[in-house]
Amino acid sequence: MAEGELEAVRKCLREFSIEARELFLGRSVPYLEQPPSPLHFHRDWLCPNKPCIIRNAIRHWPALSKWSPAYLRAAVGSKLVSVAVTPHGYADAVFGDRFVMPEERRMPFASLLDLIESRGGGGVDGRRGVFYMQKQCSSLTEELPELIGDVDTEIPWMSKALGKHPDAVNFWLGEEAAVTSLHKDHYENLYCVISGEKHFILLPPSDRPFIPYELYPPATFKQREDGSFDVVDEEAAEKVPWIPVDPLNPDLERYPDYGLARPLHCTVRAGEMLYLPSLWFHHVRQSQGCIAVNYWYDMEFDVKYNYFQLLESLSAVLGKN
Repeated sequence: MAEGELEAVRKCLREFSIEARELFLGRSVPYLEQPPSPLHFHRDWLCPNKPCIIRNAIRHWPALSKWSPAYLRAAVGSKLVSVAVTPHGYADAVFGDRFVMPEERRMPFASLLDLIESRGGGGVDGRRGVFYMQKQCSSLTEELPELIGDVDTEIPWMSKALGKHPDAVNFWLGEEAAVTSLHKDHYENLYCVISGEKHFILLPPSDRPFIPYELYPPATFKQREDGSFDVVDEEAAEKVPWIPVDPLNPDLERYPDYGLARPLHCTVRAGEMLYLPSLWFHHVRQSQGCIAVNYWYDMEFDVKYNYFQLLESLSAVLGKN
């Protein structure tokens, strides 16, 4: 394509993003004071692919009052759980010229609680590691089934709105330094905070043209006996497409188009639920020892997904020119 034609496409995509915000996305994440009916949720949030924070949706959960460190130690303290360990808190993220995954360590749940309580937040010491229970294979039901009775096994109005049950119910617990790098998922996500708070940076699918992807060789962190970390390459593995931008400190000289994105910032506090729509880009931080449970419902691969794939393809073409 000629440069003039490419610029015309860029202009259309910029206007597309602006129009989406003006027509239906807004400039902040709205609150609902009560959980919606299935029809209300489907009509006003699921179909428009809009996030919201829902209050009073999980106030009946025993977990909100029961999940103290003492209770968790007694209930599941001896259970072995999968914990991600990194030198700086960034798991599954770009590090230098690699896409680096965490060292996955099995440890008693009580040991993770002890570690988090003893550190109390603060800075990062690269020789002690940052610990985060973040495994996303329905970790609550698979690793901590003793706790299922303290929460709902599904969100009834969401299951009715979608006509399906959740694919996974995950348990999250970690240090303040643990960060989830910017990415998207093919799931409708209901993220429920039990204690502490989570800080989200959200970008809609319509901002995809401004979000860069690059290909990185995959690798894994491995901690030595002295506490330092090596980056160990995955042998004979395909490169991983990932987002190199850190929305907390974006390098606009290298990625100037990201300056056209308009992130939404929100904090989800104890007792609140975030509806994070499928295909929305998100970056997540948390308070020390924050506990959360999220429900992943598989998205519908309908015309919305087709439109996003078109946007993805156009963005990839423009990124090569």
